[in-house]
Amino acid sequence: MIPFRLFKSTFLLGFFTLVLGFKTLQAQVLPGAQNTAAYLPLLHGKRIAVVAHAASQIYGENSTTHLIDSLVAHNIKVEKIFAPEHGFRSRKDNGANFDDEIDSLTQIPIISLHGKNRKPSPEHFKDIDLVVFDLQDVGVRFYTYLSTLHLVMEACAENKTPMLLFDRPNPNGHYVDGPVMEDEFKGFVGMHNVPIVHGMTLGEYAQMINAEKWLNNGIKCDVTIIKNENYTHSSVYNLPVRPSPNLPNAQAVNLYPSLCLLEQTPVSVGRGTEMQFQIFGHSEFKEEFSFTPHPNFGAQNPKLNGVKCYGLDLRNHPKINRIELKWLIMAYRNFPDKKRFFGSSFVKIAGTNRLENQIKNEMEESQIRASWEPELSAFKRKRKRYLLYPSE
Repeated sequence: MIPFRLFKSTFLLGFFTLVLGFKTLQAQVLPGAQNTAAYLPLLHGKRIAVVAHAASQIYGENSTTHLIDSLVAHNIKVEKIFAPEHGFRSRKDNGANFDDEIDSLTQIPIISLHGKNRKPSPEHFKDIDLVVFDLQDVGVRFYTYLSTLHLVMEACAENKTPMLLFDRPNPNGHYVDGPVMEDEFKGFVGMHNVPIVHGMTLGEYAQMINAEKWLNNGIKCDVTIIKNENYTHSSVYNLPVRPSPNLPNAQAVNLYPSLCLLEQTPVSVGRGTEMQFQIFGHSEFKEEFSFTPHPNFGAQNPKLNGVKCYGLDLRNHPKINRIELKWLIMAYRNFPDKKRFFGSSFVKIAGTNRLENQIKNEMEESQIRASWEPELSAFKRKRKRYLLYPSE
């Protein structure tokens, strides 16, 4: 029999080793940008453009360095920066257009990809040899960095310019769910026939774009992927830097695919508070929890600005592994004026008009989910061909 003191010491040692082991495991999940040895030799002597935003960071133990600063420090010729929705410094409001500018810190020209152009023009390629793509995505079809990837790949292919893609972990890469996009509803918030949550990194998705011939006229982009290290689709990866202004933490990122369905309704999902995508409500609901949106970082004119809203607080809700429809259904059934509930762009977020009709007809959630299954299963089979990382 092991003496109690020895047992206690052994137990505590094992416990802390286990805890530290999990922390070490997470620390070992490294984005592609960390692997400078793999890509710096490919960049020296090249004139490059970089697609980047505030989360394009290289993480050290005690500090972080933005990718642009790192490249400049290594004497890489960064000729211009392409900025997606929210801008290079990720300070612009949701959906806000912005113009080209000069970055005040680096003096490098910034080309807006969320203004008059969403795709780089041939003029933008005249002085560059290669495009580096490094955006932190969250694995959701209507998160527009996916569309920016498509359009930059297409521009690179058309201008015969190679792309170097620095992959990053997908914080929602542990599941695949939702209705698959139908052709008639495609647009900038959904360009491909994929479900709302696709379960792929941008590196994996780039392979799918090429192989499925989704680019204009079936052309292919010459893309090299710098992979994540020690990443699987079951890895827990909390983003160290918010990928956009209204996804402030891991809880918001996890709930985003479900709560974003409420964006095209009169219901607030917390923009204009510090609890974005962790709460929802409306002035006409009868719940006890309340909040009042006000202009803030990333929401200069939030929905229901200055109006006290009543709803649900999901900040402590357990992590979800599927799209939850119960909150959308609850909001619809509790909203007094049903005719005003669904906005005209709801079908673009859902990717289909069936979901709106199913909820209006009071179909049960289990029946709605069953209606997704045939197309969802077909997509999962297709997805397997492009995975770069283990899915279990």
